[in-house]
Amino acid sequence: MELEASAWSGVGAVPPDAIFGMKQKFTDDANADKVNLTVGSYATDEGKEYLLPTVRAAELAMATDPALSHGYLKITGDDEFINLSLDLAFGADSPVRSAKRVAGVQTLSGTGALRLLATFLARALPGKPLLVSRPTWGNHVKIFRAAGLEQRGYRYWEPDARALDLGGMLADLRAAPMGSIVLLHACAHNPTGVDPTKAQWTSICDTMLARGQVAFFDMAYQGYATGDVDDDAWALRYFVKRGVDVLAAQSYAKNMGLYGERVGCAAIVCGSSAEASAVRSNVAAIVRPMYSNPPRHGAAIVKRVLGSASSRAQWTTELKQMAARISAMRIALHTELVSVLNTPGDWSHVLAQIGMFCYTGLSEVQVQHCIDVHHVYLLNSGRISVAGLNTGNVAQVARAFDSAVRNCHPAARL
Repeated sequence: MELEASAWSGVGAVPPDAIFGMKQKFTDDANADKVNLTVGSYATDEGKEYLLPTVRAAELAMATDPALSHGYLKITGDDEFINLSLDLAFGADSPVRSAKRVAGVQTLSGTGALRLLATFLARALPGKPLLVSRPTWGNHVKIFRAAGLEQRGYRYWEPDARALDLGGMLADLRAAPMGSIVLLHACAHNPTGVDPTKAQWTSICDTMLARGQVAFFDMAYQGYATGDVDDDAWALRYFVKRGVDVLAAQSYAKNMGLYGERVGCAAIVCGSSAEASAVRSNVAAIVRPMYSNPPRHGAAIVKRVLGSASSRAQWTTELKQMAARISAMRIALHTELVSVLNTPGDWSHVLAQIGMFCYTGLSEVQVQHCIDVHHVYLLNSGRISVAGLNTGNVAQVARAFDSAVRNCHPAARL
């Protein structure tokens, strides 16, 4: 029997998350040939979830380890995990690491790192706005709003060229207040797949230094852009070397396939070891009333992979293989569109972009055509997860894009 009303009767439904909402629509579709290009998770060429062999080996070793504990970690997390994570991000030979100038805290994956750092910024730098690229990962806006940060956009994507709008970006950074915080994607920009070149990163860094701005790096895809963890950390390390105030949010969801383990790290570069200790204590004070302390299992896996020279070498090989498959799918999609179907328009951006995502340039009405007619699911923004492509579905996806371009005017509205 239902009550006429409860204490929650005034609570209205919230619209579903754009990414997981589209994933649910895919799940509900009964068509046998449907294709899911929505959620950013890696799959094999057979369309199966990929469990990295190094991760499997670590878990098997953990299962028989008599020293395994289920006790509470410290509020800040596992120190060995944190040190390995900071070495991965900043480099084991980084001067800021040897000087103990980086305050690191284990987090609930990259999302948790972003939220912790955003809350810290809201308290440590009150009134300073956060500049976010237009577009950016949809959850960014929600995270920073919940943390109480004022958000402003800066130009990033140039839709006509389907490339980085560097001029617009630099102009917006110069127009922002002194000391503003700037969210930067360390590599494999989500959703566009457009990364600055090293020369462009240098110009961005010059501008931010002149404005005394703080660099807040989201580092969700280290190793996924080029297959090389050091190459993918170049921008972060360069900004640190130049003396920019830097924060970084790391995630092991993608590069170790630890999506559901929720394991990440938050880092803040400080002026001294004493300052780092003080900053860490402030972040710990945020953690304690929020979730008290982080979980052990994912961090234990990361420690076994990164803490062993042989395991790390194998993991590096696996990363390169994943990145290479994604690159191969970009080439395959481009070939189908250009050489096989002669699809109208310039599709060179498919090859120029990097990492897990591709900003196709399809309009919302064209996306809907792909879904309704061809059962190919992508986000309304036109973003696809390239990792969802494989040799068995890439031709179907290309035909869907070709059909959408030929039959739907991009300026049409739903």
